Formats: sequence, structure tokens, C-alpha cells
Amino acid sequence: MKKALSILLVVLMAVGAVFAQGAGETSTASKGSVYWLNFKPESDAVLQEVAAAYTAETGVPVKVVTAASGTYNQTLTAEMDKSNPPTLFVVGNGQAVDTWGDFCLDLKGTKIANELNTDAYNLYDANGKLCSIGYCYESFGIIVNKALLAKAGYSVDDIKDFASLKAIAEDIHARSKTLGFDAFTSSGMDGSSSWRFSGHLANVALYYESVEDNWQGQPATITGKYLPNFKNIWDLYINNSAYDPKTLATGGFDAEAEFGKGQAVFYQNGSWEYDALTNTYGMNPADLTMIPFYAGVAGEEKAGLNSGTENCWAVNAKASQADIDATLDFMYWLVTSETGTKKLAQTFGAIPYKKAAPSGNVFLDAANEYSQKGNYVMTWAFNYTPSVDNWRAGVVSAMNQYDAAQTDANWKAVETAFVKGWENYYKMEH
Repeated sequence: MKKALSILLVVLMAVGAVFAQGAGETSTASKGSVYWLNFKPESDAVLQEVAAAYTAETGVPVKVVTAASGTYNQTLTAEMDKSNPPTLFVVGNGQAVDTWGDFCLDLKGTKIANELNTDAYNLYDANGKLCSIGYCYESFGIIVNKALLAKAGYSVDDIKDFASLKAIAEDIHARSKTLGFDAFTSSGMDGSSSWRFSGHLANVALYYESVEDNWQGQPATITGKYLPNFKNIWDLYINNSAYDPKTLATGGFDAEAEFGKGQAVFYQNGSWEYDALTNTYGMNPADLTMIPFYAGVAGEEKAGLNSGTENCWAVNAKASQADIDATLDFMYWLVTSETGTKKLAQTFGAIPYKKAAPSGNVFLDAANEYSQKGNYVMTWAFNYTPSVDNWRAGVVSAMNQYDAAQTDANWKAVETAFVKGWENYYKMEH
């Protein structure tokens, strides 16, 4: 009898062990895993550290594979055909939404989406599905030397709209010989500089029109309704600088050096200038900030910087539910935890999330502060430009003519280059 009981006990223990082993396997599998196909080669080393840190903290496996520069689309296509495809990947523009929309989980209402501080970088399909969400961005606007501004008797808080910017800039220009510096840097129109104005500054006109007309893609025509606002700010630049507008077409200017050496208070450029200004020219980061393109548009006191990205996360809707859940949890950790936010700031700079860590770049921090305050982002509508190099060349030519003689007729030529040029190049492309 004892022998039978012993045999029965051994059998029961063995069965229990089998069930326990099965339960353990089920528990591990229920955690799922993450496979992130990374878009940015320069971030690979940091993202490998991020993956290791998350796995150490949670036990969830995270694999980061980085596509070689210029090969992301080919790599994504190849990886999606495999048995264990990426659970986290990049869908960064409308064309990518058209291509990969069926693979994109609808991120509306997820914890990660609820952590965003703006909707400006999100991409939707035609049915309103939130296909991808931005995870980093660049910004441009008007860079300000706060120390020089203070010497002129003003602070950044005094600049709230075009009227206040204009009054301050014109006063500084009028007193430039006494002050020892001018309002704006040069606005050179050679190839090394004109992109700032025919591309970035053009966003003043294009952004507001895109919002008013609800652009969902590249429009066949534009109205140019906000070109008077573009003229406002362009006139302010070229007429409140140390350089004669008639000389701008010849080029040969170095606006970065002018600003870096303290020769002007205002300099139109982007967040990418931070390293050059602070390292090459030794400017104090505390003396630098960036303000929006104020151009006389109603409500512009609530404007933020011109910011955009093609770095947008999508989650693979065709992955297992366990892997989807694991990926969403990982993304949430990235944008809310101290470790995650610091690592993202280290490699990506600014991220559009409520708990974003300081980027170390004061221009990107300024962009984030505007968003945190609820100011609207001036998204990159200039990216819709048809035949971009040819269109810009026509605009630059007309602007040069206007700079040489600031007449109504010559400004009309700028408007024609914008509006008619857009229509013509769109037709040629389509």
C-alpha cells in the first residue's frame, strides 16, 4: 500500500512539474517581445543601450535593428516578409501611410498617444486611423541673442507678435551705430543662404494657407492669400540690417558668423545651428533662444516654432497581441521614465511628449516649451512644394528683383512666382 501511495505521489509530482513548467512558459510568452526597426543610424549605439536597460528592468526582450543609411524602405519591406517582423517601425509621411497603412495599429487612445503634447507630427489615413506618431523633430524660426536684446533695452517677453517685433527691430536698427550691433543678420540670396527664405520663410505663407484650406496632400494650386504676411517679415529682415538690400543677390555673406560674433540680435535659422553657435563661436546657451515667425497673422501670439519630422513610430497591427502589448508598454516607458526620456533626449534631441527631458539644445527646448503652453506648431507645409528646386529658383529670382527696387510691381512678380509657379510645376510633375 505504501509502495502504491509512493508511486502515486511521484506521478502527481511529475504531472505538477509539467503543469508548472507549462505555466511558466505561458507567463514568459504572455510578456511578448519588441523588435524595433530603427530609422536613424546615428542613434544605433544609444538605442542598443536603451533596449538593454529596458530588458534589465522588465525582463521583456527588446531587439533593435538599424537600417543602413538610405536603405530603410528596402530593409522594412524585407523584414516585414519574415516570420518575426518588426513590431515597431517608422511611417514618416503620407506616401508611407499609403504603403504601410494596413500594417499600422490605430494608436488613438493608447497610453503612448495620450502622452503627446501636440498632434502636429501625427499621421492619419483616409479613414482617420492614427497610423503613426512623431518621436523627435527639428525646428526653425528666428534665433535671438538675448544678451544683445537686453543691451538694447528689451527682453524676449516684449516680443509677442509682428507689431512688437517690428517696433523693436526698427528701433535697434535706427540706433545700430550707437549700440554697436544691428537688428537682423544679412539675408544673402546665393545658393548657400537663399533656401532659408525661399524654403523656410516661405512656410509663413504656405502653413497658414494649408491650415485654412485643410490640405490633405500636395495641392494643385495655391492662392497666396498669406503672401502679404511673407512680405511683412521679409521687408523687416532686409530693411533692418547692416547690409544694403540691393547687394543681397550677389551673396558672399556669412549670417552665422555675423550672429556668432555679436553683430546682430536676430538670425533666421534652425535648431541645427546650436552646436556651431555654442562651440565654434563660444556663445553662451543662456543667451540664446528662438521665437516664431511673427508676420501679422491674426492669432499669431499663440504661434510656436516651425517644427517637423519624418521620424514617426508605427506599431505592427499584424504582430501577436502579446508583442503589440509589449511594444506599447516599451514606447510608454521610453517617453515617461527617467531613463527613457534622458536617452531619447541624448540621441534625438526634442521629443513631443509631456515628460520630455531637456534636450540640451535651447532651440529645441524652446519649441517644446511653446507646445507645453498650448501654442500651435507651424508644421512644414513647404514640404508640399512641387519641383522644389525649380520653384524656389523662380521665387529667388523674383525676390532679387524686388530687393533691388522695392516696388509694388516687383512684389507682384514675387507673388506670381509663388502662385503661378506652383501651378505650373505641379502640372509638369503630374
